[in-house]
Amino acid sequence: MIEKPKEVIKGAWSLILGMAVTIKAFFSPVVTCQYPRETLRISPRFRGHIKLVEDEETGRPKCIACGVCARSCPSESIKEVEGEKREGEKRKSVTKFILDFTTCSQCGICVEICPTGAITFSADYNLAGFSREDFYFDLVEEFYRWKEKRVESR
Repeated sequence: MIEKPKEVIKGAWSLILGMAVTIKAFFSPVVTCQYPRETLRISPRFRGHIKLVEDEETGRPKCIACGVCARSCPSESIKEVEGEKREGEKRKSVTKFILDFTTCSQCGICVEICPTGAITFSADYNLAGFSREDFYFDLVEEFYRWKEKRVESR
């Protein structure tokens, strides 16, 4: 009738082990994040698109519009970096910083090469858009928008 009882015992043991894993998972706490209502904590090493860093003294971006980041970008994602020298200041201040995120490979060369440390990676992970133009960012405008949000949340 049963030709190989050893195989039946081995199969039953395998079934018991599999059921033990399933029962353990059933009673463990839920790790699912209910996305629109909850957001995940992002790792500090996460690389979103680049953003401008605030200068603590002036409250404006640290960027001096030297253009080193645009020249060093291998995918030419940084399209325009323009600035103006304001009255009473030693350095130029950035007025326009256009990033084409559709071609950015997030290599980090622009962050590393910036002489003033004015560029860093953002923690934005849920970017969505309907057209390519939605991913052309003026980082100066975004800087002031983030700054307003930060002030409102306090």
